[in-house]
Amino acid sequence: MSNLLNPNRPIGTAEEAINNPLTPRKGSPFSKTTTPIPDLPSPPEDEAISSDPTHQEVIEAEPNEPEEDEFLASGWDGSSTSSSLASTSITSSIYNHSYENGRRYHSYKYGRYPIPNDDLEQNREDMKHAMMMELTDGKLFLAPIGDNPQRIIDVGTGTGIWAIEIGDLFPSAEVLGLDLSPIQPQWVPPNVRFLVDDVEDEWGNGKGWDFAHFRGMALTLRNIQRVCDQTFENLKPGGWIEFQESVGMPHCDDGSLPPPEKDILRQFYLLCQEALAKFGMDLNRGASVGQYLTKAGFVNITCVKRKVPVGVWPRDKTMRLIGLYMREAAVQSMDTLAKAFASMGMSAEEREVWGAKVREALMDNTVHRYFYFYFWYAQKPE
Repeated sequence: MSNLLNPNRPIGTAEEAINNPLTPRKGSPFSKTTTPIPDLPSPPEDEAISSDPTHQEVIEAEPNEPEEDEFLASGWDGSSTSSSLASTSITSSIYNHSYENGRRYHSYKYGRYPIPNDDLEQNREDMKHAMMMELTDGKLFLAPIGDNPQRIIDVGTGTGIWAIEIGDLFPSAEVLGLDLSPIQPQWVPPNVRFLVDDVEDEWGNGKGWDFAHFRGMALTLRNIQRVCDQTFENLKPGGWIEFQESVGMPHCDDGSLPPPEKDILRQFYLLCQEALAKFGMDLNRGASVGQYLTKAGFVNITCVKRKVPVGVWPRDKTMRLIGLYMREAAVQSMDTLAKAFASMGMSAEEREVWGAKVREALMDNTVHRYFYFYFWYAQKPE
């Protein structure tokens, strides 16, 4: 057995603790003398959106016990989106996979991304897309890209659902989805194509893009500055970039959140942070994308920060549905991150223990947790 269930176990190395503003410098989230973790710095927000009470004020809790069957989440165990690339000729090695802990992973680039690409994860990603559409009132993006963009690139397209929907929205536009895994469907709008590529390599996707879209990518990029620089160089003058990123540290407005040393979801978030750091990932980077956009040369940088409830505790029905989606995604995250946890020496038995604790915490509707989602968009100068 590893030491990962020891309540006095420190999280991360001493150097990581010093350099990471979200990690206590003394003790740990498991210790009895935890140093409080400061909130992430608040970036500037778009006043037109930040004044929207639906997204920026306190989320009102439902005083009665929510009906668990109000929304049906069973639609997310459907059939696989069988994958094949209709847009490019690639070698068969691209389609190779590795299997660990009963899950399937991509092998391209040595499988450096520790998230599965199997049916379960694809369904989870599509569920998160549905959550995002609720959170944004049905908008695929917030950047003011105009009514007639002609070249759109979706970096880290995953199942391709965003690229397909943006292709339907702008049928005259060329849409390209990039990903390390060839899991996208064959049957797509005629203006949409997919390509297996690593955006952290030299840019090989042409110039003159009107819009570059990234969702959930900031945390995965090992060199986000290089990616922002290359995107800047290959956008049209006046083109836009948008990052849609979550930071899962729990927050609460009404005092129902347990203290830091007793909040299981906060402890779990820090554990995920440590595990993914071994793969060059940073779960907190979504809050600081603006600095990379600024350095790359973008202007009109805007950040919209929205609250995402975890669970079905909100009174508002839309927020309750968002919370349900988020809870379901979080419940599955223990299994999704099995490879990352295994890299820490965590056994299957320890993952089961953590999973039970996380599920219990997520089902407690008396605790009104939420976290922040950041929408960063910026423009290349004309």
